[in-house]
Amino acid sequence: MQYAILAAASLLTTALAHGTHDPRPVVPDNANWMTKHMAEEHHIADFDPSSFFTLHDFNGNGRWEVDEMLRTYGLMDESNKDVPASKRDEYQRQLLQLLDQNRDGIVSRNEFNTFIANGGTLPDLGTGPGHHGDDEYEYEIHHWERYHDENTRLEDLTHPEDIEHFRKHDLMEEAEEKLEALERMTIVSANIPAKFRRSN
Repeated sequence: MQYAILAAASLLTTALAHGTHDPRPVVPDNANWMTKHMAEEHHIADFDPSSFFTLHDFNGNGRWEVDEMLRTYGLMDESNKDVPASKRDEYQRQLLQLLDQNRDGIVSRNEFNTFIANGGTLPDLGTGPGHHGDDEYEYEIHHWERYHDENTRLEDLTHPEDIEHFRKHDLMEEAEEKLEALERMTIVSANIPAKFRRSN
């Protein structure tokens, strides 16, 4: 009987451990968007406003321009490609209204820190967790870390996300090979306007 209980416990532990490899911090369902974003996109549970600002100051100039705010919300990501320009403009106005105290069209670190110190938090715009990394980064943190690990074999990469990821790699390699072939050519006939080509 004792061995049966130990065996069952061992199997349960193994099954639970295999279910996910997700390293994201666990945040409550009622957490604000910034907390959820930091957990899901950056695997960070504890942060201060200045760190949040710096992490999302993508060009490192000490202020947030509109494109950086939209990127923080994932609006430059493929997953939000169908969000119409009018909606993006609405989000831009909403964020500037909240954050841009002097109405100069950018958000300084001081404006952001003041906003947070006064009890503010970035709103959930309904655009998801804010994917703003490149394809490799997004695949790594949203798929690989959850479902794969260092022991995953190539033949185990059968999820639709895996297939799409490696399809993109194949397309990039094909494009690179075509470009290399063109660069090796002394004359690229496709670049010669038709009126200057010899007709045979």
